Amino acid sequence: QVQLVESGGGSVQAGGSLRLSCAVSGYTYSSYCMGWFRQAPGKEREGVAAFVTDGTTTYTESVTGRFTTSKDNAKNTLYLQMNSLKPEDTAMYYCAAGDWESCGLGTTRYNYWGQGTQVTVSS
Repeated sequence: QVQLVESGGGSVQAGGSLRLSCAVSGYTYSSYCMGWFRQAPGKEREGVAAFVTDGTTTYTESVTGRFTTSKDNAKNTLYLQMNSLKPEDTAMYYCAAGDWESCGLGTTRYNYWGQGTQVTVSS
C-alpha cells in the first residue's frame, strides 16, 4: 500500500523559510511522478511544483524563484524548500504521486495523496 506522509509545516512570518518533507513508502517511488500541491480555504487545489521527468522540475508561476523541490531516492523522500514566504502562500500543502513518468501540475494523473501539512505565513 502506497503511503505519503508530509511534515515540516508551521507558522512563519513573511520573508521566512520552511522545508516540507514527504516520506514515501509502498513502492519504488523513483519510477513515478511526484508533485506538491496546496489548497487554501475556499480555493481549489493548485499544483505548486512537480517533477516532469526524473531530475526536471516545473513550478507554478507564483512560486518560481522562491520554491525548490528535490528528492532523495535513497531515503524515498521528497522535499519542498520554500523561501521568501508570503501571506498568500498560506495553505494546506500536499505531496502526491502518480503512476506516470510525468504528471505535471494538474491533479488528474496523481493516484496517491498525503494527508497534508499546514503552512501559515503572517504579515
